[in-house]
Amino acid sequence: MAPAARLPFQNLTPDRILAAVEGAGWRCDGRLLALNSFENRVYQLGIDDGPPIVVKFYRPRRWSDAAIGEEHGFCAELAAAEIPVVAPCATAQGATLIHAGEYRLAVYPKRPGRAPELDDESTLEWLGRFIARIHAVGERRAFVFRPSVDIAAYGERPLAALLRAQWIPRDLHPAFAAGARHALDRARRRFADAGAVRSLRLHADCHAGNVLWTDEGPHFVDFDDCRTGPAIQDLWMLLSGDRAAMTRQLGAVLAGYEVFRQLDRAELALIEPLRTLRMLHYAAWLGERWHDPAFPAAFPWFGTERYWQDQILALQEQIAAMDEPPLDPG
Repeated sequence: MAPAARLPFQNLTPDRILAAVEGAGWRCDGRLLALNSFENRVYQLGIDDGPPIVVKFYRPRRWSDAAIGEEHGFCAELAAAEIPVVAPCATAQGATLIHAGEYRLAVYPKRPGRAPELDDESTLEWLGRFIARIHAVGERRAFVFRPSVDIAAYGERPLAALLRAQWIPRDLHPAFAAGARHALDRARRRFADAGAVRSLRLHADCHAGNVLWTDEGPHFVDFDDCRTGPAIQDLWMLLSGDRAAMTRQLGAVLAGYEVFRQLDRAELALIEPLRTLRMLHYAAWLGERWHDPAFPAAFPWFGTERYWQDQILALQEQIAAMDEPPLDPG
């Protein structure tokens, strides 16, 4: 068991949750439902004489107030541009970041929705159009306090953390280290091939779980990990399956995207490198959060010999994928 000081949410009791929200100006009716979230803690709360709200308690010490302010400001810009994002609500004093003792929180309107059907080309086109509109706002100015999606942040530092820790079984450590370093070398080459692609403000974690779909189209949620990076970062996570399937999917996404914004086709060379970097970033994220009791309960397979064998195989597959020509949707 980790020391008490390292358990970030141990003091976040129902009473403290309700007190924090009511102290910010919302009158709760006592109904509280924990929602699926690991990085932060997210709850649905019932409100007197009004619809329920969603409250996010930020993981302590992860982001500075300034970085969270940039997240909220980006969401406000997108909402002002009539792009369907779920932006934080302001208190009567105009604040969107609320301090309550050791915790910081934000309040959001509850929005209905379901996961988008990514095997449907019209859905992919629709998503492409809205992501292009997000990027059109994202390129107006730069983040100052939020990091970038790049090889250092998503590859080199996560790999160094994994190799320092004790998660990898000793007999698999050399194979994993060699495979990961080989994969990072390939990723560097592909980034070099792409050249000086433009960076802009991104959602940066734009997978199906962060899109709420209704008959009126998508709502984009959870900009908690918004960063600076190449536009393709917000597109490649919509692709899955074999090369032929991903080519078709990418064609549909770009058919919508390029209605509003032209994609630099050099960025297509970054799809597999970015997938590789996300694998390393995700593994390191699990390791760094393992002291949080929610993680061993939700990811019991992490650290097992089978997990690391699968990671070694996946890295080999990624090296082969990065050696192939970029996807060409025509």
